[in-house]
Amino acid sequence: MPTPTLLVLDAEPLPRLGSLTGRACIEHTDAEGLAARLPRADVLLVWDFTSRAVRDAWPGEGPRPRWVHTASAGVDHLMCPELAASDTVVTNARGIFDQPIAEYVAALVLAMAKDLPRTLELQRERTWRHRESHKVAGTRAVVVGTGPIGRAIARTLGALDITTALVGRAARTGVHGPEDLDRLLARADWVIAAAPLTDQTQGMFDARRFGVMQPSARFVNIGRGQLVVEDALAEALAKHWIAGAALDVFESEPLTPDSPLWQVPGLIVSPHMSGDIVGWRDELGAQFVELYELWAAGKPLENVVDKQRGYVPGH
Repeated sequence: MPTPTLLVLDAEPLPRLGSLTGRACIEHTDAEGLAARLPRADVLLVWDFTSRAVRDAWPGEGPRPRWVHTASAGVDHLMCPELAASDTVVTNARGIFDQPIAEYVAALVLAMAKDLPRTLELQRERTWRHRESHKVAGTRAVVVGTGPIGRAIARTLGALDITTALVGRAARTGVHGPEDLDRLLARADWVIAAAPLTDQTQGMFDARRFGVMQPSARFVNIGRGQLVVEDALAEALAKHWIAGAALDVFESEPLTPDSPLWQVPGLIVSPHMSGDIVGWRDELGAQFVELYELWAAGKPLENVVDKQRGYVPGH
């Protein structure tokens, strides 16, 4: 049997794949060279998970890889109708980012409750200004998204004695359906967006949804930028419909220096870093190697994405 060709859509630093030496013919490409190299690849590793090159290159002519793995939780950056309709198996990096993102959300909740951004501003100004902060224990949160990341967020917030409701695409044991979302938003102190990007979730947090929330509520998005209508969020903060917000993901990344979001009062902006802990790239590489070994042995792959839904089912 010929050695399979593994094509890597590169991003720096490159993945550590030395353990696959002799078991795969590893080729590297950038976005411009992807279309020409796809027909001879058996496996595609989308290491550059910010690139949309797969969406552009996939519809071309010739054979296509039997398996595509993206080093990310979301798959919207690579999914196109032709890939969705194909026999190619798509897997993602589910499991790598769950707890780091949950800890980041907890940090944001505590930072907003304890007014830490203002404390740091006052320190830089050398201004002593006593204030009162809020207690998080006993408050209520809604987490929209019931995958491993959403569930890890719920567990971590629970450790802070925050009562958390999970909202998914359908109601089931321990999970509310979309029909309950507005009712839950109206009572929540914390609203966390952790859903995958699908036709149903795109733009779901709009002016109407921010209007449903309490004036004391705070909103956090660590899911996908397109879940939020950013202008509507900026307006909600400016008009004090909600008390504060934090965005780690955006409609367009990186956020440009002239973006008005930098100056929105009550908004914490971070550069898509909630899941990126020290050593995260090594974990992503090790996860792919484990999956490759399953694939090479003809065993079922883990983290298989439902290409019509846009996420890994079963949660």
